[in-house]
Amino acid sequence: MTIFPDFSKVKMDNDNPKWEQAISRIEPIYSKPYDPRSPFERDMQRIMHSQGYRRLKNKTQVFFAPHNDHVCTRIEHVTHVASVAETIAKLLNLNLDLVRAIAIGHDIGHAPFGHHGETVLQNIAEQNNLHEFWHENNSLRFIDKIETLPDYDGVQQNLNLTYAVRDGIVCHCGEIDERFIKPRNEAVDLYTIQKGGKLGAYTYEGCVVKISDKIGYIGRDIEDACTYGILTDKNLKELLDIVCTTYPDIKLSEINTTVLIHKFIMDLCQNSSTETGLCFSDDCYNVMNLIKKFNYKNIYYHPRILRFKKYATLVLETIFEKLSEYYPDIKGNITKEKQLYPKLLKEFEEWLIKYSDYNLALKTEKKLANKKIYNISEETDYKNAIIDFISGMSDNFAIDVYNELISF
Repeated sequence: MTIFPDFSKVKMDNDNPKWEQAISRIEPIYSKPYDPRSPFERDMQRIMHSQGYRRLKNKTQVFFAPHNDHVCTRIEHVTHVASVAETIAKLLNLNLDLVRAIAIGHDIGHAPFGHHGETVLQNIAEQNNLHEFWHENNSLRFIDKIETLPDYDGVQQNLNLTYAVRDGIVCHCGEIDERFIKPRNEAVDLYTIQKGGKLGAYTYEGCVVKISDKIGYIGRDIEDACTYGILTDKNLKELLDIVCTTYPDIKLSEINTTVLIHKFIMDLCQNSSTETGLCFSDDCYNVMNLIKKFNYKNIYYHPRILRFKKYATLVLETIFEKLSEYYPDIKGNITKEKQLYPKLLKEFEEWLIKYSDYNLALKTEKKLANKKIYNISEETDYKNAIIDFISGMSDNFAIDVYNELISF
């Protein structure tokens, strides 16, 4: 029987000196006299009930707008990450509710068309002197300022999640190659973080999700590439050579999500400690990075994906350019063209009503008590509203409204 290190002394619970900060919220949250849920369990359920979470089912993980039901989308990815993180948390005696909440919410601000969509929005934002766009920060923006739920009176309120969940989400980047991960001690203003992956999470549970993000996608992306015939026999032989260098007991037919995830989880839990932090063995760390390089070379830069990137760029840039044309007479122009582009302008007008000063009377009538975040008389605010609106779209919705724009 394998004995794993016990992290219960650093677990995020009420014996941890960080506890009060971890469960703090920007504002007090409404509640009923009896609620059996922990603060983090409540956060997880608030994220799962949000519209942004629902849209993840039609957002790209690797393969754009997939029509194959068995190919991973963004919502399946976050479920994979949650599963990996929960297993690690169980083995190390960490807080399961906290890792679930962070994992389920970590990609809620991801752009349509995956990381390429993120790059397109980054470029648009930079060209227009708007707020810097990166998906970890956008996930924080969405859970803090965009996503809402009705309270007990049916009034839409911001999610208002705990600090530990918000922190784990903005610090979740699994793309950073780190062998040792430990939490930071300082409770910083999360909006001062300049770039994804540059700052460690505040909790060990946040660190677990950060590692699980990487574990969760490496094997699954290979399976999906095989489903689409992206990988050749020569590619698979190269992959087998990489894996068998470290794990000679694995056969080519066994290189799948289940086998790789098990190997990585076991290695991490056996080599971690509260003194050194979460840590892989040298062999495991090296093979993970070799597989990641293999995926970039043979999957993420495959000609079929590169061709679609040109289309995705056209879709997102066209939507931004069209909506930008409505400034400064936004109401007049939307009213004039609503019959031409009903799907796009209905949703965009609803967005402006909910988050800006576009129509405050209607905002009150609709019971929208969430914070106003745009002053649309200011061009920069208006264009930031467009960026946020596009970033929340699913792949399918973005394609639909693009087709609406180019159809006669």
